[in-house]
Amino acid sequence: MRIATWNVNSITARLPRLLAWLESSGTDVLCIQETKTTAEQFPAAELRELGYESAVNATGRWNGVALLSKVGLEDVTIGLPGGPDYEGVQEPRAISATCGPARVWSVYVPNGREVDHAHYGYKLRWFEALKAAVASDAAGPRPFAVLGDFNVAPTDADVWDPALFEGATHVTPAERAALEALREAGLSDIVPRPLKYDHPFTYWDYRQLGFPKNRGMRIDLVYGNEAFAKAVSDSYVDREERKGKGASDHAPVVVDLEV
Repeated sequence: MRIATWNVNSITARLPRLLAWLESSGTDVLCIQETKTTAEQFPAAELRELGYESAVNATGRWNGVALLSKVGLEDVTIGLPGGPDYEGVQEPRAISATCGPARVWSVYVPNGREVDHAHYGYKLRWFEALKAAVASDAAGPRPFAVLGDFNVAPTDADVWDPALFEGATHVTPAERAALEALREAGLSDIVPRPLKYDHPFTYWDYRQLGFPKNRGMRIDLVYGNEAFAKAVSDSYVDREERKGKGASDHAPVVVDLEV
């Protein structure tokens, strides 16, 4: 069973590449972030032609998450139970479902913007709610994972130049502690194996030749419970999908399970 996560940075802009990648990659379940569309505008019909069911949590603008599955899509939960509002709005940043033998979440953790911004506190509260929401499934016997754009680099090795990020979001001790707290819920970081480069980055800024110079970050993560981790037979970042015209600024992260 192949499970992947991908921040597509607008599913409308990325649709031709997404459809081609799904056909070629053999992915059974895909967690999508930053759809930038509404649920009504989501291309469910095009995806259905490839054999994928869709579950969507999206209202347009800058957020939105989805789950695509060829192996079933049951017990769908829209949103983050107990999650905080931002400026009075429950943003569409989480969706979960049972897909065949596994239960998965697709999450798009708030960016945080700046350390002294209200969005940063919102990000930390969101992490607290996520930990509480996944605790029961994480402790269960079936494979369970939270996949998505976490907007946190777990360690300095996950940033191309840590000195450039000093004092900025994505690398602060509080954010990393919030991410690490997911281990207390029984989840561990499924780190992709390096391919061409020592560090399996997943995001490269469009500006200043970030991708050609490999000035990236590993912020698209897979956190799985014990049953999930034991079933992993392979994991990698599909850097090829970051190349070329019309690419997202994130690459898919792929995990293969023997279940």
